[in-house]
Amino acid sequence: MCGIAGILTTDRLDEQSVARMIGPIAHRGPDDQGIWIDADAGVGLGHRRLSIVDLSPAGHQPMISHNGRWVLNFNGEIYNHPELKAALEQDGAVPEDGWRGHSDTELFLEAIATWGLEETLERSAGMFAFALWDRKMRTLSLVRDRFGEKPLYYGWVGKDFLFGSELKALRAHPGFDNAIDRQALSLFASRTNVPAPLSIYERIFKLPPACILTLTPEAFRKRGPLLPKPYWSYRDVVERGLARPIADEEEALEQLELLLAQAIAGQSMADVPVGAFLSGGIDSTTVCAIYQKYSGVPIRTFSIGFDDAGFDEAPFAKRVAEYLGTVHNEHYVTVREAREVIPLLPAMYDEPFADSSQIPTHLVSRYAREQVTVALTGDGGDELFGGYRRHVQAPWLWQRLKKVPRPLRAMAGRPLAAMPHLGSKLRKGFALAGARSFDEVSEVFYDMWYPEPSPMIAGDPVMSANDIDAPDAVRIMYRDAVDYLPNDILTKVDRASMAVSLETRVPFLDHRVAEFAARVPLDLKVRSGSGKHLVRELLYGLVPRDMIDRGKAGFALPVGAWLKGSLRSWAEDLLPRTNDYFDAQIVRRRWQDHLSGRRDYTEGLWAILMFQAWLQGLADNRK
Repeated sequence: MCGIAGILTTDRLDEQSVARMIGPIAHRGPDDQGIWIDADAGVGLGHRRLSIVDLSPAGHQPMISHNGRWVLNFNGEIYNHPELKAALEQDGAVPEDGWRGHSDTELFLEAIATWGLEETLERSAGMFAFALWDRKMRTLSLVRDRFGEKPLYYGWVGKDFLFGSELKALRAHPGFDNAIDRQALSLFASRTNVPAPLSIYERIFKLPPACILTLTPEAFRKRGPLLPKPYWSYRDVVERGLARPIADEEEALEQLELLLAQAIAGQSMADVPVGAFLSGGIDSTTVCAIYQKYSGVPIRTFSIGFDDAGFDEAPFAKRVAEYLGTVHNEHYVTVREAREVIPLLPAMYDEPFADSSQIPTHLVSRYAREQVTVALTGDGGDELFGGYRRHVQAPWLWQRLKKVPRPLRAMAGRPLAAMPHLGSKLRKGFALAGARSFDEVSEVFYDMWYPEPSPMIAGDPVMSANDIDAPDAVRIMYRDAVDYLPNDILTKVDRASMAVSLETRVPFLDHRVAEFAARVPLDLKVRSGSGKHLVRELLYGLVPRDMIDRGKAGFALPVGAWLKGSLRSWAEDLLPRTNDYFDAQIVRRRWQDHLSGRRDYTEGLWAILMFQAWLQGLADNRK
C-alpha cells in the first residue's frame, strides 16, 4: 500500500514540485520515496511506498516498463499476480533482461504493456488507485478499483492538473485556493460523507470506483470538465445475477466458501506480517474462520474492547478466537483514549467525514500495527449479502405504507413525528407515512436530519439515483454497495488504517465473490426478518451457533452522551456563530434540544462539528 501524487503543468517543473505533494502523505508509505519527472512533457509523478510484496529496491516506484513506454505510479495490491505472471510467460512476454524482482507492480505493469490497460484490469483481482503515463502518446490515465477500496482525488488548481491519494497532497500546491463546494458540503451535512465524484472543494473530484479517467494533451489544453469511463459495472453484475440465480442452497454454500477461501489465500500473501480484525460479528468471524481453516499456522487476530458493556464486543471476539485457535490480541480502550483521537480526525480524514465509528477503527488499526503491516477485515459482507437492518425494514415498511392512501397516512404521521422526546428512528418512521415511493423511504435511512431540513445554507442535497430494475431489497443493497460502501465504510477504514501505515484488505470485495453474491437469490440473503442468511449458514458450519446468533452491534461509541458531558465544552467552542455555511441560530436551537433530551441529534451535530473542526484545522495551518 502506498501514497501517490502527480502534476501536469505548462510551468517549469522540478523534483521539489512533486516532493512538496508527497511529503504530506508520507504516512501512507514510510518505507521509500520515488519521484519521476519528464520536464519536457510537464509531468511529474511522486510515490511513497509501504513495502508489502518484494521489499527490495526492485519494487521501487514510479516504475518504468521494460519497453520504456509506460510509467506506473501504483497504490494497491494485485492479489492474483502469480496467475498474471504465468499467463505472461505463456504468451512469451517475459522481458528480455528477465524480471527485476517479484513485485505485483512489475507484473501488473508488464501486463499493461502486453495486453493493454482494459484487458489487464479485466484479468486482475485487487484493490488499487494508480496513475499510468504513456510516454509515446503523452496521455495520463487515472484508475480506481472496482469498489473504491483505495482513494484517488484529481482536479484543476489554476492551470495545473493534479492528482493524489489524499487531498492534502493537492493542497500542498502553492497555488491551491479552491473554494469549498457548497453542494458537497450540503450532502456531507445530511449523509456524514462527501460522495464521489464530488470533493469538498470546487474543481477537485474523487475518481468513482471502477473508472478510468484519461487526460489527453488536447483535454489538458482545454482544461474543461473530464468524463471518467467505467471499465466494470456493478449494476450489470447485479442484473446478470438476477437473471441467472443459484437455486440450490448447498451449491451456494459450497461456492461461497470456495470463493472466500480463494480471496483470503490471495489477500494473505505478503512479505510482511499479516493478521485480521476480529470483532466477533458475522463478517469478521467468517473471514477469520476461513483464514484459520486453510492456514498451516495459527493466524493473528486483533480486537478492541470498551469498559461500557453496551459497546463492548471483545468478549465475543475472544470466545471465537479461542475456538478457532488464533493468536488473539485484545486491547481495552479507555474513554480518555478514545476521546484523544477526536482532535486527530480532521487531519486524518482530510475532508469532512463524520461516521463516529472512525474512532474505534483507528484505535484497532493502531493496536494491530504494533505487530502486523497487513490486516484482513470483514467489510463488504453487509452490502453484498443483505446485512443492514434497512435491507429488511425499508421494503417491509413500504409494502405496508403503500396499501394505505397517501393523504390518510400523511395526516396521521405528521403530528406523531412532531412529538417531543421521540428517538430519531421513531420520528423518522412517523414522518415517512407520507412517502410517495420506495426510493423516498430508503433515502431517509441516509439522511441524518430527516424529517427536519438540514441547517445548511444553500446547496440543498439531491436525492441519490437508484437506477436499477430490481426488487426493493435488492435496490437498497445495490445503493449501499455503490454509494455507502465506498463513500463511508471504505473511506473510514482506509484513512483510519493508513494514518498508522497499516494496509487493510477486504476478502468480501474480491470481484469474484461480488459476482457470485449477485447470483444469490433474495430469499438466501434475507429470511425470517434477518439478513445474511447464506453467510450465517456457512458460518454455522465453522463456529458454534451460540457464538454468533446475537444482535448486530456495529462499531459504535456513545458520542451522543459524550456531547452532553465530557465533550460539551469542546463542541460548544466549535458550533458555528455566524451564518457562513450553516444557520447558526437553527444549529444552536437543535444543540439545546439535544442537551435537554427533547431530540437525539447526534449524527447531524457530529457532522457539523467535524466540519467545523476541519475548517479550524485549515485556518490553523495557514497561520
